[in-house]
Amino acid sequence: MIAAKLRYIRAMFDLPAYLARLDLPQAPAADRDGLAMLQRAHRLAIPFENLDVKLGRGIATDSASVFDKLVTRRRGGYCFEQNRLLLDALEALGFTARGLLARVWLGMAEPQPLTHTLSLVTIDGEDWIADAGFGGSFAPVMPLADGAETEAPDGTRHRLERDDEFGWMLLRDGVPATTVSTGAGAGWQQQYSFDLRSVYENDIVIGNRWTSTAPESRFTQINIASIVLPRGFATLTDRNYRRHSGDGDTSGEITDPRVYRMRLSLMFGIDLTVEEVAALGLF
Repeated sequence: MIAAKLRYIRAMFDLPAYLARLDLPQAPAADRDGLAMLQRAHRLAIPFENLDVKLGRGIATDSASVFDKLVTRRRGGYCFEQNRLLLDALEALGFTARGLLARVWLGMAEPQPLTHTLSLVTIDGEDWIADAGFGGSFAPVMPLADGAETEAPDGTRHRLERDDEFGWMLLRDGVPATTVSTGAGAGWQQQYSFDLRSVYENDIVIGNRWTSTAPESRFTQINIASIVLPRGFATLTDRNYRRHSGDGDTSGEITDPRVYRMRLSLMFGIDLTVEEVAALGLF
């Protein structure tokens, strides 16, 4: 069944359209450099956002719906959408990859449900993790090894550690995560934990349903848009804008819906109508 699914994805996935969305002139090789190139291009091109949750439209996580939204309609999405698209692209490119589920710890005081996804990619017998859908920071691809570290273009470092209770823990140190207001101070901070057990479609459906509908979920409480910059990160959380880059930091509150709509379009590539912005209930 798995082999049949892979053949279906490779036949149906519009790889040229996806690469054009990422502004990649050609398909990367199915090696670790190609993996790093693909994930970075994906994060630079496709914004993280949850605006359809706040607009009452729900979130679909099947391959066709995700491709239509993020590639054809040039919108963004959150982790269940972003990493579905990345996983489908990896499989279409000939990588050996599968999805994993994770618990987010950054900014949290106690264990959370399995509401984050990432990909486990095997290259020449070595396992790597790739993640195109963490909205508050950008971790480059990393080998699945205890103590492995990597540095993002904005100077933030990430480290993997084995965890006796949760399997693996990804930690971060550096620039505070742009979508987290608490629990993300100086020094190494827990970002999310995961293990390597198999993930099935219903696991994704249940995690996505909680994330997009539960009153306790931060994605039903606030509007978020973020994008990776060549040397930094930018986020719009409700009316608050933050931008970090090598040129310095800027932040402020947007008080005019026209400015909000323009900022969404120019910085994040998200084009909403006047009526959609009004429906977000921010002004």
